[in-house]
Amino acid sequence: MEFNNNQAIYLQIAAYVCDQIQLQKWQADEKIPSVRELAVILEVNPNTVMRSYDHLQQQDIIYTRRGMGYFVNKDALQTITKTRKEEFLNEELPQVFRKMRLMEISGQEFLERFEKYKTNINLK
Repeated sequence: MEFNNNQAIYLQIAAYVCDQIQLQKWQADEKIPSVRELAVILEVNPNTVMRSYDHLQQQDIIYTRRGMGYFVNKDALQTITKTRKEEFLNEELPQVFRKMRLMEISGQEFLERFEKYKTNINLK
């Protein structure tokens, strides 16, 4: 995983974990990699992964079973989707709309491109 300088590494790792859950690679109540395993996979310090896991526990995305490790919370997928949707709608979408206005992209043109995108994505 390549990290960027715009966000703390532990938050980028938390986003990676959320991606795995949203992609349904990690299912509800399924065990996820241990702190050490994920640290090796991502080539980071285990303390950084631990900080990510603590952050995700506070958000009720994952939980721990004593002596067994970390697991995906049963409502994690819905929680992640809701949170990310709100962030997108409140932070990113206004920027998209601003760029559309500056480049004179109409709502109709945007919708046509979006429909084309949805059609093409289903082919893959």
